[in-house]
Order: sequence, then structure tokens, then C-alpha cells
Amino acid sequence: MVRPAKNSNTTEEPDVIKAMEKVKTMKYSPPYGATNGTSTGDTCPTCRGTGRIPRGHEGQLVAVIPCNDVRLKPRRTKLYVCVSMVLCLLLCNLILFFLFPRSVTLTPVSVLSVMVYFTPDTVEMEVTNLVNISNQNFVPVKIVEFTIQGLVSNAVVGKTKISNMTDIQPRSQNSYTIEIDLPLADKGLNTYCKSSSIKIHTLFLQLQMTLNISYLSHMEQLSLDTYEYIDCGTNSTTPHPVR
Repeated sequence: MVRPAKNSNTTEEPDVIKAMEKVKTMKYSPPYGATNGTSTGDTCPTCRGTGRIPRGHEGQLVAVIPCNDVRLKPRRTKLYVCVSMVLCLLLCNLILFFLFPRSVTLTPVSVLSVMVYFTPDTVEMEVTNLVNISNQNFVPVKIVEFTIQGLVSNAVVGKTKISNMTDIQPRSQNSYTIEIDLPLADKGLNTYCKSSSIKIHTLFLQLQMTLNISYLSHMEQLSLDTYEYIDCGTNSTTPHPVR
């Protein structure tokens, strides 16, 4: 009686397949702590040998990369730094250029008219002047207060204060008409102005102007003294320049 021989391929085939799968797994997913895929080690505690990070744990894990990784050496770093510095310097220069305080100028133009009124004891004069205020800044200038006082023979004879003047727009000039009342109570001046034997009653008038302005969050005061000749014996409505 002849017994059939056992087929060894059927018993060895499952072991061969398992060995090949193990080699393949070790090749692509080496054990935790292995460097060449051949050394033994523990399973990675993060992915547990699957090679994937568990969902929902991305914010709790830290990736470790070698120092020579290209991601740690971004390209054109010096170029970006230089461009940023140039842009910052340009922006600072522009801010300084537009916000740097510039001059605000007060300039008398002319005497528009002089109205004279005689009373028994005084000579009342109403002098109208034209002044220009120029703004060289790139921001508006607010006129807080304008004060003008008149002096005759070093004595103050009249004073006017104005606080409702319009603002001056950037890089512009405004003209303002300023009126000041000058009552003359001095007996000598009264006699001089009312004398009919004198054809031209000339007075030397000194005007002291003070301008308070506000711009760029600070206050500034401008002062100006001007001198002009007026006729206190008759009305004068012919404009003439201020000396």
C-alpha cells in the first residue's frame, strides 16, 4: 500500500506570506527608534505603527525636523528684509514731510478806509484794515483769537478782539477785513484834528496785531507791529498800502 506524499507547499505558503508582509512593513514603517529598518525597537507611541496621526490630536503634537531642512532656510530673506526697511524709511519720511510744522504768516496789506466822527469832547475814528494770513502747512490751521490794538503817541487808544474767524485750509491764503475803533480823548489831539486851519490832519498810528492759532495739536502765537498814516480831520475811503 502506497501512501500519498504530503504537499509541503500548502503548509509553508502562509508562513512565507507573513514573512514577506513583515519585511515590507519594516521597510516602509521601521520600528520606533530604528534608523535603517533592520534594528529592533518599540512601536511609535504617536501613530502606533500606522504612520498616521490620530484625528483631533494635531494641536497637541510637535513635528521634529532636521536642522538642514530647506523649510528652515527660506529663500530671499535678505531681499525681504531690505525691502521692508526701505518701505518703512519711505513711510517715515512721507509722514515727516507732510506733518512737519511749517510757517503761518500774518501780513498787513492796506488801509481800506478811515471814518471820522466829531463829538464835543472826542474824535471817533473807525479804521478798516486788510490783512492776509497764509498757511504753508499740509493741515488746516484754526484761528483761535485775533487781537489788534492801536497806539497814538505811544498811548493805547483802542483795542479789538475777534474770535470767530474762519479756518485756513492747507496750502492756502485768506484775506480778512479788520475794523478797530479809535476814540481820541486827548485835548491836544482833539484840537489838532478839529482845526480848520490845517488842511491835512495826519496821525502816526501804530497797530499791534496778535494772532493765536492751533494746528497739529499745539498752540502758536504770531505777533506783528505795523505803522500807518491816517487823516483824523476828514473821512478817507481811498485804500492805500500800509508802510
